[in-house]
Amino acid sequence: MHTWVPAMLALIAALLIATGSVMRQRASHASGAIRQGWWLGAVVALCGFAFQVAALGLGPLLLVQPLVTFAVLFALPLEAWADHRRPMRIEWIWGAVLVVCVTLFLSIAQPEPSSRRPNNLLTLIIVGTVVAVLLCCVIIAERANRHYKALLYGVVGGTLFGMSAMLVKTVVNQFVEGGLRTFVQPDLYLFGVVATFAVVAQQRGFGAGELQTSFPALTVTELVASMALGIALLGENISVSVPTALFLGVVLGAVVRAVLELAKHAGERAEHIVWPDGPPDPISE
Repeated sequence: MHTWVPAMLALIAALLIATGSVMRQRASHASGAIRQGWWLGAVVALCGFAFQVAALGLGPLLLVQPLVTFAVLFALPLEAWADHRRPMRIEWIWGAVLVVCVTLFLSIAQPEPSSRRPNNLLTLIIVGTVVAVLLCCVIIAERANRHYKALLYGVVGGTLFGMSAMLVKTVVNQFVEGGLRTFVQPDLYLFGVVATFAVVAQQRGFGAGELQTSFPALTVTELVASMALGIALLGENISVSVPTALFLGVVLGAVVRAVLELAKHAGERAEHIVWPDGPPDPISE
């Protein structure tokens, strides 16, 4: 399959995921309650996930996941529009940095799919260890103020979504090779559990009231987690020299910096966001 097909599907997924995320965050209250618009946002985000699944079925994780980070680039201007303001010039600058760095990474790395299938025992050990660490993050988040609550739940949700992306890739490969035998493999059911908790963590981050904190944290963590798992468990790789690999590491670092800078500038305006039921009460957190 040509590279541009999964790339295009990944970009469509990023746009839909961003749109659905903004809609759900706008319909979320600090108490955890949701309004009717949340469900429409959930449908839009689910469509985005379907496109992401299709992209992962056709292309490697190392291609699809960097492109999905464009969701944060799409989400923050959408949030600006919802707040009836214009995006700042600095936002567009960092947005351009994000686009250039992701494009540069993919053009140099040219990631290749792998035929390796993850060992079930190794997968369960790694997933179990990560989940234990994430549980500690959840405990801390529930005792923190709304800013750190949004941040920690963003990290938890992003890690789980990154894990979900790896499991989706595994399940799709199993279905292509074995058809209905996929339903007797543990990966499918592990994906269901991980994806469910990922959505719950994402919603808790939205409920904290800071999309500019939770969503970038979620996006960056999903990228790092999915790429790390893709390399460690699926054997995906890039055919480059050591100096080039180091340069690509710097490029990925610039991607993370661009996402965080977009979050920083959005956070400076967080106090001006108009909430449907008033701002979240820090005491209730």
